[in-house]
Amino acid sequence: MRRTKKERQRLLSETIAENPFVTDEQLATQFQVSVQTIRLDRMELAIPELRERIKDVASKTYENEVKSLPIDEVIGEIIDIELDNRALSIFDVKEEHVFQRNGIARGHHLFAQANSLAVAVIDDELALTVHSNITFVKPVRAGDRVITKAIVIGRDEKNHRTKVELTSTVNGETVFVGEFDMYRTKGEGEQQ
Repeated sequence: MRRTKKERQRLLSETIAENPFVTDEQLATQFQVSVQTIRLDRMELAIPELRERIKDVASKTYENEVKSLPIDEVIGEIIDIELDNRALSIFDVKEEHVFQRNGIARGHHLFAQANSLAVAVIDDELALTVHSNITFVKPVRAGDRVITKAIVIGRDEKNHRTKVELTSTVNGETVFVGEFDMYRTKGEGEQQ
């Protein structure tokens, strides 16, 4: 049964309010209309595109939580963070991020996403990468969405170090892994 435009737009608005990370393609499938129809509906309802919705949610939610760098200096968009524990970000690979010759994403973009997330997860005013051990597992291409997860796996309070494990995936497949040794100015138990 086809919905009226008004009903579809109402449901579209509710769906996006519940899950701001839903893509136009997912919405088109859900409402059994074209992606273009979803985009037109969003425009009429003044609902921004996914990238802008993610930025908005991230800046509102995490702006005051991330201490080690300004939220706009994080490569990718933080979508979840628990300082000194875990963090999650997404990075949409565009044409400007890939080599023109073969369409494969330049490695420094994947590294930058992982490194900035490793810095962001540290609950300190200053966090610096001391050492990293990284592996590029699989090529990433324009149009891919890279989801990077950071997990704090160890702390050395005496030397002010925190180990962070990073895993980046595209469509559930691992494309990048790394272990970052991060310096912080204060140990976990010290006054900030």
